[in-house]
Order: sequence, then structure tokens, then C-alpha cells
Amino acid sequence: MGLPKVVTREEWRAAREELLALEKAATRARDALNTRRRELPMVEIDKLYVFEGPDGKAELLDLFEGRPQLVVYHFMFAPEWDAGCRSCSGFLDQIGHLAHLRARGTAFAAVSRAPFTKILPFKARMGWTVPWYSSNLSEFNQDFGATLRDEHGQLQERPALSCFLHEGERIFHTYSAFDRGLDSIGFTTNLLDLTALGRQEEWEKPEGRASSLGAPAGSARVRYHDEYVD
Repeated sequence: MGLPKVVTREEWRAAREELLALEKAATRARDALNTRRRELPMVEIDKLYVFEGPDGKAELLDLFEGRPQLVVYHFMFAPEWDAGCRSCSGFLDQIGHLAHLRARGTAFAAVSRAPFTKILPFKARMGWTVPWYSSNLSEFNQDFGATLRDEHGQLQERPALSCFLHEGERIFHTYSAFDRGLDSIGFTTNLLDLTALGRQEEWEKPEGRASSLGAPAGSARVRYHDEYVD
């Protein structure tokens, strides 16, 4: 194995300081990129999408659970498959307690083209509690780039994530990511960085979104997950 070179503590500290300068530059660049993401224009959705879930049929607005924002993970699970995608399963394993997202007005749901009768036993097998819906009754996955047709006209699944914002009955598509764009996603702050309202921290730009929920901004709302009042 090509292990790192062994050096003295002083040499390590010097190398670490050099790397730290690069890490800080990357952090500043990431903050600027997240600002650009929050400044993206959004598209109003005027198409009716019907899903199947634990309570029967649902529409896209129902997936928000009464919250301003929604993050949808397009879990690769085609109707003809007997189980969900392994890599998507690894991704969903990273999603922690949703109380932290919900405290910032953001709902999370997985959506697959497989019928709900297939999703339910696989979800139970994996031990997941995240909301999971079937989009088999609509073209939701196709419309948001998570299902594509190959050169033979066959539908192919693609790892994807989409973000939505709603104002009253109006729903807007604000962001999508695909393939390698999902590599660093899976933690609460990573997911919030993709949304229009961001982490709702005072230092974030553009300004004016930190108190969008009428509650203390960002870090002041963090609690142990069993202490949140939904």
C-alpha cells in the first residue's frame, strides 16, 4: 500500500497548515457556490403528480407535510425489479433523523417508480422510517430527469435528487442533482445547502432568509432529535 510518508510532529504540523489553507479556500468556494445555488431561478409546477403512499394516493403538495421545502431522493427501483438499487440503499442509510431537517421547515421523501406494494416490504427489510412513495401512477421521475430512455427506447433509472419550495398552493422546482453530484450529500447541512432557503444561518448570502420560518435562525434551532416540537 502507498501509505503516507512518516515525518516528525513538526513536519506534520507544517504540512497540515499548508493543507489547512487549501481547505479554507475550498470552504469559501463552497459557500460561494451554495450562494449561487440559492440564487437560481425557480420553475412553477403546473402538472398534477399522483403518488402512492402509506395513506393511499397523494399529490406532490402532500409530500411537503405542511413544510415550506421538500427534498426528494429519486430512489432507483424500477417496477420490474424485486429490490431497490444497492447504491441508492447506501445513500438512504446515510440519511439521519429527519427531525433536524424538519426543524428547518424541510421535508424529505424517497420516490421510486416501483409500485408501493414492492416498496413497502423492501423498506421494512432495510429498517427505514423515511417517507417513501411510488410515482408509478405519473411521469414524475421522467419529468425530473431521474428516469431516461436509452437508444432503444427503454426506460433507465438514474440516481437523482430534486428540491422544491411551495407558497400556498403554488409549487416550485428549485434544484436537481444527478450521478456524481450526489457524492457529498447525505447529511442535514449538505441537504440544506441544496435548498432555496439554505441552512438559514445569519452568515449566509443572499441575506434575509435566516428567519424565514419565524423561528430562531439556523444553529439556534438545533436540539437533540427527541427535543424538537414539530
